[in-house]
Amino acid sequence: MLSVYLICVGKLKEKFYKDACAEYVKRLSPYCKLTVIEIPEVKLSKDPTLGEITNALAREGEAIRGKIPPSSRMAALCVEGRMRSSEEMAQMFPMVGSSPDKHMVFVIGGSYGLHPSIKAEANIQLSMSPMTFPHHLARVMLLEQIYRAFKINEGSSYHK
Repeated sequence: MLSVYLICVGKLKEKFYKDACAEYVKRLSPYCKLTVIEIPEVKLSKDPTLGEITNALAREGEAIRGKIPPSSRMAALCVEGRMRSSEEMAQMFPMVGSSPDKHMVFVIGGSYGLHPSIKAEANIQLSMSPMTFPHHLARVMLLEQIYRAFKINEGSSYHK
């Protein structure tokens, strides 16, 4: 069974986000071994300087790097990434299963995104939309798209 990791900066606080994520985690259980890892978001002042933000992103990046298992294919969610259709996303999963990579890792940054080194190390830079979404909502959206990818690959009518 494929191992899928979702590494997220920040902890879900709102019940509606937690409930939505729990539903997709449950739905994904027959398809993959899903591991969701939350990295603490570095606390910043109310009006942080660019230096403070850069330092925080670097610290978060090191924490993320420490959670990525060996033999992984990594997708970093970032605004400069390429948007993909659900069908293109589904194609990412068989590639992992048939390659030396044993794990598919998705990384979602915090309020200020991801450190450039994490984006550079990623095999895939993935953008959900040119619109801005809260990173907690992006987690729900990504889990749904992962679920949809598995349903597409099995030929289910879930994806219309």
